[in-house]
Amino acid sequence: MPLTRVGILGGGGISETHARAARAVDGVEIVAVHGANREKAAALARPSGAAVYADLPSFLAHPMDMVAIGSPSGLHADQAIAAVRCGLHVLVEKPLATRLLDAQELVSLAAANDLLLMPGHTFIYSPAVNAVRDLIREGVLGELHFVTSSRMNLGKYNSDGVLCDLAPHDLSILLYWLEQPIVEVAASGNSVFQKGIPETAFLTATFAGGQSANVQISWLAPRKVRQMIVVGSQRMVQYDDTASDEPVRIYDRGMDFFPPAPANFGEHQLIYRSGDVVIPRIEPQEPLRLELQDFAHSIRTGEQPRSNAELGVEIVAAVEAAEISLRGGGLPYSLALPGERTAA
Repeated sequence: MPLTRVGILGGGGISETHARAARAVDGVEIVAVHGANREKAAALARPSGAAVYADLPSFLAHPMDMVAIGSPSGLHADQAIAAVRCGLHVLVEKPLATRLLDAQELVSLAAANDLLLMPGHTFIYSPAVNAVRDLIREGVLGELHFVTSSRMNLGKYNSDGVLCDLAPHDLSILLYWLEQPIVEVAASGNSVFQKGIPETAFLTATFAGGQSANVQISWLAPRKVRQMIVVGSQRMVQYDDTASDEPVRIYDRGMDFFPPAPANFGEHQLIYRSGDVVIPRIEPQEPLRLELQDFAHSIRTGEQPRSNAELGVEIVAAVEAAEISLRGGGLPYSLALPGERTAA
């Protein structure tokens, strides 16, 4: 197997995770590290004997095949564009960019140079997320009605706001599950510490197939919550990322009207179903390691990775739409379909 040489760009907590996962992937070697904090960069480089660089041009000139970018969100587009111009494949942490126009420029540039561009939407590599996707694809849940999602914790605060920080996780999972583009977004939020930087937000996304999802995200919560509930006509499923031993529960529960086609409203009878709860066995695997494996495989084979550039652009477009809606007092904002989309 050809060796895939990786450069780690960022030096913070995400880059530490990238480096740890890369060291666990066969056929991948960390050869260079760049970070604003030289001590942290040196610590990342030490286990692999990688070179450490203080300036970006020297780092990008080091012989390597790909760069994993874990810098603050506002730097993603510029650093990824610089890496692509140096002929490198790029894995960039979510979001792909903070503006749709930048994301589109980056994707076009990578395609023109025949280089792989992969946004780091790690949750779609989670075995539990994929188990739910299988249930949806196989029709186990019946017709999908809606999804609710809560993603909350205490911190970490950053100047990009909670929508840019947390919403890409939920949106990537929703797009992966429903396999339909988002056509409308409405968002509201609260700014407690700095005006214009919401720490809590509520987002409603409507999909081309008619399904909707309500997403609550917050940095101001007493404990970590990562939970999504998918409601179908036949069954409901709960995905809880914090429940490592039982992350997925399938509920044979719901309610139906009988008869299905009554002559008048008075003939309706509401029937509740309360059947079994099934907890499937899911073998744990680290999503980030699976993501890096997929990226390295795509570099070697030319196959499209699961987390691909088009998905990254869709998520940037949805987050940008949510921020426009939030600034507009929560009014819904319509999105063009992929392929027709331009920056707002």
